[in-house]
Amino acid sequence: MSYANNRRPPEPPTRRRPATPELDEVDKNLLRQLARDGRKPNNALAADAGIAPSTCLGRVRSLRERGLIRGYHADIDLAALGAPLQGLIAVRLTSHTRDAFERFRTAVRAAPGVQAVFYVSGETDFLVHVACADTDALREFLLDHITSQPDVANAYTSIVFDRTAGYGLPD
Repeated sequence: MSYANNRRPPEPPTRRRPATPELDEVDKNLLRQLARDGRKPNNALAADAGIAPSTCLGRVRSLRERGLIRGYHADIDLAALGAPLQGLIAVRLTSHTRDAFERFRTAVRAAPGVQAVFYVSGETDFLVHVACADTDALREFLLDHITSQPDVANAYTSIVFDRTAGYGLPD
């Protein structure tokens, strides 16, 4: 194929990654502390970071405003709420279109007991983390909210025996 004036066709647009915010060691320290305990009092955060409480307050506010802290979350005891069984459901869709992905994600995230929905690469399209009362409830969840979805080709379930949260931040 020939192009006028030996010009190459324009490159397709690329996705731009957001600029990585500049973080110093104090910011990283504050983020690590808050990842472990989002309710840690400002005075304790400041003391552990070796800065004044007023400086700490400003730093945390800046981290929120720059989007590094997106929110604070409670670690709920699901067993105490009657949902001691957790499962990870690997889901493969029949169609790999944007519409199919959005339909599935929208439908499943609204289902009762869903803790998280991960869109992943590989043979599986989604991992759905769900909490249920027992194996019967997990089976009913699969039938009512996963395999009943028209875009689902197959689903494989793993029962979670134990969960340990990590607090590591990238270097």
